[in-house]
Amino acid sequence: MAQNLVIVENGLHLVIEITDQLDVRLLHFGSTPYQASFIEERQRPGFRLMELQLTGEDRDEYHGRTHRASYPGLRMKYGGHEDTRNSMGRKLAITLDDSETGLKATQHFQFFDGIGMLRSWVELVHEGKEPVGVEYVSSFALTGIDKEGVLSRDEKLRLYIPHTGWQSELQWRAYRLPELGLSHVTDRSSKRIACSNTGSWSAAEHIPMAVLENEEAGNTLVWQIEHNGSWHWEMFDQFDYVTLLISGPTEHDNQWWKQLQPGESFSSIPVAVGAANGGFEQAIGELTRYRRAIRRPNEDNRKLQIIFNDYMNCLWGSPTTAKLLPLIDAASEVGCEYFCIDAGWYAPGEWWSGVGEWLPSEERFPEGIKYVLDYIRGKGMVPGLWLELEVMGIHSPKLKDTDDSWFFMRHGKRVTDRSRYQLDYSNPKVAAYATEVIRRLVEDYGVGYIKMDYNINAGIGTERESDSFGDGLLRHNRAYLAWLDGIFAKYPALVIENCSSGGMRMDYAMLSRHSIQSTSDQENYVNYAAIAAAAPAALTPEQAAVWSYPLQEGDDEEVVFNMVNALLLRVHQSGHLAELSPRRKELVKEGLDYYKTIRSEIPEALPFWPWGLPTQQDEWIAMGLRADGRQFIAVWRTRDADGNGDQPAARVLDLPDLRGKQVDVQCAYPLNFPGEHTWNSESGKLEVTLPAARTARLFEIQLEE
Repeated sequence: MAQNLVIVENGLHLVIEITDQLDVRLLHFGSTPYQASFIEERQRPGFRLMELQLTGEDRDEYHGRTHRASYPGLRMKYGGHEDTRNSMGRKLAITLDDSETGLKATQHFQFFDGIGMLRSWVELVHEGKEPVGVEYVSSFALTGIDKEGVLSRDEKLRLYIPHTGWQSELQWRAYRLPELGLSHVTDRSSKRIACSNTGSWSAAEHIPMAVLENEEAGNTLVWQIEHNGSWHWEMFDQFDYVTLLISGPTEHDNQWWKQLQPGESFSSIPVAVGAANGGFEQAIGELTRYRRAIRRPNEDNRKLQIIFNDYMNCLWGSPTTAKLLPLIDAASEVGCEYFCIDAGWYAPGEWWSGVGEWLPSEERFPEGIKYVLDYIRGKGMVPGLWLELEVMGIHSPKLKDTDDSWFFMRHGKRVTDRSRYQLDYSNPKVAAYATEVIRRLVEDYGVGYIKMDYNINAGIGTERESDSFGDGLLRHNRAYLAWLDGIFAKYPALVIENCSSGGMRMDYAMLSRHSIQSTSDQENYVNYAAIAAAAPAALTPEQAAVWSYPLQEGDDEEVVFNMVNALLLRVHQSGHLAELSPRRKELVKEGLDYYKTIRSEIPEALPFWPWGLPTQQDEWIAMGLRADGRQFIAVWRTRDADGNGDQPAARVLDLPDLRGKQVDVQCAYPLNFPGEHTWNSESGKLEVTLPAARTARLFEIQLEE
């Protein structure tokens, strides 16, 4: 007899239909209750709980390159379900059986108490007698994402996609579906909207997430793929509705294929999916709460101590004792709490293609690197070093201790990118080598901070002991995470920054482990404003490390702009502090002193964007954090298209949540600088005047009792 599983949890509504024929359909997921009238009987077969494509099996319908209408996905039958609770919240697991192959698939939905998000994944268990080849398995599938409301999806849906790239991270854009080629002109077509990443940079072109807002219905769907390698999501139309499929790597899109032997199992990539009443900001608020809930508990995300790193617009990867000592003194004087020596400490000259031993250079540090690290400690700061432990240079002396089994291989050759080989962490010898490097730095040198960089993309994967190139990459991805878990278990106080040429691996497989993420290698502080302002949509504010690097040749406003870039996130201080004028150096200290008074509120705050998400083309940018009883808003005036950038100009911020309330508005940083602001309580509008282009201010709004 047909039945519906109806779940209401943390503001999420989930409805699953089990038919008389034991077909399982996900009819509804969202922040509003299910309305059965939205789905006609002819449409119901398209509301698949999951999609699963095996090699040699048929495909159905007008699939094009989409992954819908898969087999055995279409013929799998309900095999039971479990509805339980654990430490995180409610947990639903629904099992589907395929009698022809003996394959079992269990769709998992993990809820999180008090948060409008769930984590979703599929576990395959092969109980048949013959091997099966898996080409595609969804981690989450949802049809009818446009069903609420009466307007055409062409009019009511807005899709937010986070484009990204090296030094050009976090460029959000919002689209109507027809702008991406998916117009509602038929009940189903071969067209899809797809975002995919192939390779070991999970965020090479897009952050693995997206947001879909139904403006008519007033609700929003948000998702992220929690993986540090290849991934894929797609949207397409069928049965007059839009379907969303989210997964890890696939054969057609990422060259991933997995052969399951009898008795073997496979778990798909976990994805997080949430829904919120409201728009983009409300959905990101739920996602921010979820990201904090799944993250490894650590003091670093509560203390938010200030890091100085000697690289950006400073030593540029060429440290020496003589260069470092004045910087260490200056960093201590302005209030930094970590001092990280960046790249170059392990080689006397050009080092790019020779990395791998990670032993300090005697030429750079004639007294030994421990002398400098002890000097850092003596100034009250925790010492740190830069590493790139997933690669080995093609001229590294360490190669003599290795063989091909250490590296990614394709077509019998080592995978090479930018004069480095990619290490394969599924080889226990590689993991042991990396562990020993960490042990030496932490136990012998006393390092408490590691900037873990990763500057190559290993591409589609490796053939070594793999069913496909993508299978080898996935195996390595998971082995690296397991190694990282072991390092944090052994050294729980160690802070390891996640850096991949800046933000090229900004994903929550990594960020559920790392407490801090490099957001960019952007060298122009004005261009950095849009990246910094967009960062809290892609990661929690307290994990978003933003460079502040006052320039030797800059002026006071340049220092202020640099500081405002970082002060609502995680300060990553750099620049030639020892060579700044006393006035400009004092402005750095003023900013860091203020940061120390507000940083305890950042780990609980939620972001908002008074003028919408920033772009690199904007002349004005604003980003705020709402904390308990206070709001902080950074305002940047980046440039002026009309040529009046040397004149004062004003812009109004609409703050509807403060309308009619008595508040105290202050320019918190910098103090006593040109510029004005006027608050209108009745309209909830704050007018800000900045003196010129390339200026910025940080405002604090205190709710009065």
